[in-house]
Amino acid sequence: MAGALRSQHLRQLVAQQAARMMAEDGAQNYAYAKRKAARQLGATDDSCLPSNSEIEHELKLYLEIFRADQQPEYLLQLRGEALAIMRRLEHFKPHLAGAVLDGTAGRYAETEIHLFADSLKDVELFLLNHNIPYQMQEKPWRFGHERRQLPVFALEGTHGTIRLYIFATDDVRHAARNTSSGSMPARAGINTVITLIEPSTTPI
Repeated sequence: MAGALRSQHLRQLVAQQAARMMAEDGAQNYAYAKRKAARQLGATDDSCLPSNSEIEHELKLYLEIFRADQQPEYLLQLRGEALAIMRRLEHFKPHLAGAVLDGTAGRYAETEIHLFADSLKDVELFLLNHNIPYQMQEKPWRFGHERRQLPVFALEGTHGTIRLYIFATDDVRHAARNTSSGSMPARAGINTVITLIEPSTTPI
């Protein structure tokens, strides 16, 4: 019993430390944050590794306690910039995702926008024709049991990096990832982002 309680307590400490790193140190990835936190706390047993939803819970608590004054304005800035980009890229059915959508964006957060295109070149030509600087990269992504490398355009925004993930057109019908909370969709289109910025606004 004592060992189980110690393991549970250590698991919570790892979740709290991982949440702090995501909020304050620029850690963007749950897996990276939990592994680093576990090393720092000497948690060598996998049973001490919290789930992503446990870290997300601690992250929300951390932001409520330590950044209650700044977080609403910070999210408003990030979502406002995301909306501006989404409107420019409306042809590609843009959807906001990730921490800027679910409200857990910490310091140095990256904004994640999903685009849906018949061709990668279509997006690339749009960025070039509109003089939008970008860097091209790839990111691993899970589709059910399948893993694929997704092309990503990284833009330098006013409030941090904006990453445009390029999906196939048909992928818009599938969930981006499992969400730990039923209160927030995994993706949000332009109209939904407008309501997040201006809750009293009814999209046309």
